[in-house]
Amino acid sequence: MKKALLAAIIGTSTLLASGTAAAQVKPEDVIKFRKGVYQVIGWHVRPMGAMVKGQMPYDQAEFVRNAEIVAMMSTVAPHAFVAGSDKGDTRAKPEIWSDAAGFKKVMDGFQAEAGKLVQVAKTATTVDQVRGQFGALGKACGACHDNYRNK
Repeated sequence: MKKALLAAIIGTSTLLASGTAAAQVKPEDVIKFRKGVYQVIGWHVRPMGAMVKGQMPYDQAEFVRNAEIVAMMSTVAPHAFVAGSDKGDTRAKPEIWSDAAGFKKVMDGFQAEAGKLVQVAKTATTVDQVRGQFGALGKACGACHDNYRNK
């Protein structure tokens, strides 16, 4: 199932990334896809956050698995912001498209911090060793939320 989900996500993001295909995709479908991407990210960030906060025991293998999924999804996320998907049931701010360079910078930061979290998690035997990088990931997420997402 994990491979099927991954194939579907990659296929959809590839479709959205191509200019011709993106023109054929309905904006409401792009918004649904975008929400799905962030739902998957949130689903995997939550248990890592619970471990970092001491709400559940630290499990290195589980932490790494979740970090890897977040890192992979961070590469899919930019493809979920197709031009024309700024209207409808979305919290995406118009600045995503009017400040494309700034938005790219925060998305690149998110991807970089997610990748670093995977590397740290692979060698971390205690939660204290992942806490700082998990915080850096949170700040990277916040940079986008603060500037490019409506509350």
